[in-house]
Amino acid sequence: MAGQMINDALKAVGQLGDPRFRGVLLRGIGLSVAILLAFTVLMIWGAMALIGPEVSLPWIGPVGWLDNAVGWTLVPVSLAMSVFLMVPVASAFTGLFLDRIAEAVEDRHYPGLPPARQQSWSETIRESAGFLGLVIGVNILALFAYLLLAPLALFIFWGVNGFLLGREYAQMSAARHLPADEARAFRRNNRGSIWATGILMAIPLSIPVVNLLVPVLGAATFTHLFHRLNGR
Repeated sequence: MAGQMINDALKAVGQLGDPRFRGVLLRGIGLSVAILLAFTVLMIWGAMALIGPEVSLPWIGPVGWLDNAVGWTLVPVSLAMSVFLMVPVASAFTGLFLDRIAEAVEDRHYPGLPPARQQSWSETIRESAGFLGLVIGVNILALFAYLLLAPLALFIFWGVNGFLLGREYAQMSAARHLPADEARAFRRNNRGSIWATGILMAIPLSIPVVNLLVPVLGAATFTHLFHRLNGR
C-alpha cells in the first residue's frame, strides 16, 4: 500500500509543469499569501495596540521601543502559526479548485473516462464551508492534546489533519464520479488508505512555504487514489 500511495504522490509532483496545475497553483499561492499576510498584520497590530507606544517597566522606567520589538518578534511567530492556518486554507482551496486539477490528471492519465458528475457551485461551497468549520473545530480541540502531550505534538498534528484532509480530498474526488452516498461508502471502505495518504499530505503541510504546494498536490494525489481504488 505504501508504494502505491507514494507512486500516486509522485505522479502528482510530476505533473506540476501542466499549465492547468500552474494556473491553479498561482491562484492558490496568491490566496494563501493574502490570508497569511492579513493574519500577520492583525497579530502585530493587535499586539502593538495592546502594549501602547510606551510601557513603564519595574526598575527600568518608561520604555518606548517595546511595541516595535514585539511587532518584529511576532513575524516568525505568525510564520510558525501559518502551519496551523494552512490546514483550513487548504481545505477551502480544495473545494474551489479541485475540479480543474482532477480534469488535468484524468486527461493525462485516465483518457476515455465518462464525463464527471456536475456539481453546482452552491453544493461545492456548502460542502467546503461545512468541512472548513469541522477542520477549525477539530484543530481547536487538538490544541489541548498538543499542550498535554507536547513531545508528540507534531505526530498528533499529522494524524489529526491527515484524517481530516484525507476525508475531504477522498470525498470530493469520489463525488466527481459517484453519487454522494456511494462516494461516502467509497471513503468508508478505504479509510485506511485514505488516512495514510492524508498523513502523507499533512507532513509537508507542516513546513512553511512548502505547504503552499499541498492543496494542488493533494487534489492530484487523491484523484489518482480514487481511480486506483475504485478500479478494483
